[in-house]
Amino acid sequence: MSGILVFAAHEGGTFQKTATELLGKGKELADALGTTLSAVVLGDAPAADLGQYGASTVYQVQGDFSSYDTLQVVAALKAAIDASDAGTFLAPSNYLGKDAIPRLTARLRTGQGSECTDLRAEDGKVVGRRPLYAGKAFADVHIARSPAIFTVRPNSFGQPAAGAGAAEVQSVAFEFAGSGLTLTERRKPENTAVDLTEAERIVSGGRSLKSKEQFDDVIRPLATALNATAGASRAAVDAGYAPHGDQVGQTGKTVNPVLYIACGISGAIQHLAGMRTSKVIVAINKDAEAPIFEHTTYGIVDDLFDVCPILTKEFEAAL
Repeated sequence: MSGILVFAAHEGGTFQKTATELLGKGKELADALGTTLSAVVLGDAPAADLGQYGASTVYQVQGDFSSYDTLQVVAALKAAIDASDAGTFLAPSNYLGKDAIPRLTARLRTGQGSECTDLRAEDGKVVGRRPLYAGKAFADVHIARSPAIFTVRPNSFGQPAAGAGAAEVQSVAFEFAGSGLTLTERRKPENTAVDLTEAERIVSGGRSLKSKEQFDDVIRPLATALNATAGASRAAVDAGYAPHGDQVGQTGKTVNPVLYIACGISGAIQHLAGMRTSKVIVAINKDAEAPIFEHTTYGIVDDLFDVCPILTKEFEAAL
């Protein structure tokens, strides 16, 4: 088995940012290893376009994947891996990477490196680096069996520039008897912001906001001015300032943005567990001894109710 296969996720035919991000890194690894880069697409999407990001072949699995079904996705991805004979499989560490990919790993009787933030070629194989103990340590993961499977946190790599050319598309058929699930209703989320797990910029608020009204008046305008997604600490969520879907931390979502702004968040270990790998961390807190300042790139010791409105106006003028 050889070659690198990337799962190219899409939403209604539009490829997600993680797809091109992983293809860019996959191309780099394939060149270093002297092997080929291919991709797998589930359902209807312009698969040939992935040739612009280095994929020589795209395995397009036929079927209706508009509703997420774990067992259907696992069966489809296994069929694509079997068809490609890939030695390494890369997928994003999103809901699919945490739900379907471990099942796929077990079905293929191989190993998985989860939540990686870096990948490199070494001794003829791919090695993944993943954070441990809430980001306090890192481990290099070698997968002994093939295909080696790695899931990668979004925003771990830059976006590649699109080139020219189209990929060869191979249709993959698979048998799926059904999982017994029945779709009864489909709802679109009211929040149109980028999901926290994929957001490049996040502005989070803590219990210091004191109320839902002040959270909405201070944090959300700053996030909007930055084209960012609003997040919250567990204390803010427990107090009712924000919904659980906005929670960042050990019992919320793990994020890996380019920019993370923590407003009125003390920096408890449970919160750090969800955002410690952020590229740039900015903290705004009037307590100079707050633990969050030990982990920040930039710190502002001041009242968030004074600082955040100023930042909002400045970003609105600049962006």
